[in-house]
Amino acid sequence: MNRQEAIKLLDEYVKNENLKKHMYAVEAAMREYAEYFGADPEWWGLIGLLHDFDYEKYPTAEEHPYKGSEILKKLGYPEDFRKTILAHASHTNEPRDTQAKKAIYAVDELCGLIVAVALVKPDKKLSSVDVKSVKKKIKDKAFARQVNRQEIIVGAEELGLSLDQHIELTLKGIKKVSEKLNL
Repeated sequence: MNRQEAIKLLDEYVKNENLKKHMYAVEAAMREYAEYFGADPEWWGLIGLLHDFDYEKYPTAEEHPYKGSEILKKLGYPEDFRKTILAHASHTNEPRDTQAKKAIYAVDELCGLIVAVALVKPDKKLSSVDVKSVKKKIKDKAFARQVNRQEIIVGAEELGLSLDQHIELTLKGIKKVSEKLNL
C-alpha cells in the first residue's frame, strides 16, 4: 500500500479530471486530520485519495463504494482500510467508530464546498477562501446544491469539533495542494 500504487489505480479508473481533483483535495484534508489527531498521514491520505476511485465506473448507491471495496480487497488492501472508505458514504451504514472513519465522512462534502467557494472568488484561488466565506455558502442552499450540508455539520460534531474548527482544518489541508487543484 503506497501512494504510487494508489495513483496508478486512480489513473486506471478515473478519467474525469475534476473527480481526480476532488480526491486529491480529500487526500490533503485527510492528511491534515491525521496530523491533528496524531495518526498516520500516509494511511489516512490514501483513504482520501481512493475513496471515490470507483465512482466514475460505478456511480449508483447500489455499487459505490462497494465495488471499489471489492477491487481493493482483491488487490490486498486490508479490511480496516476498506471499511474506512465505506464509511464516507452514509448509505453503506458502516459505523463511524474510528477517527479516520469520522474524518473521511466529515471532509468529503466539505472539500467539494470549499472548492466551489474558491471557484466563485474573483481570482479563483483557495488563498482567497476563509472560514467565514465557507460558512456563508453553507447557509446559502442555492449555492452548490449537490453538497450535503447536513453531512458537513454532523461530521464536525462526530469529530468533536466546532464547525469553524472543521472548516479551518479542512481548508488548511486543501490549501497545501492548491497548485495541484489549479486553485
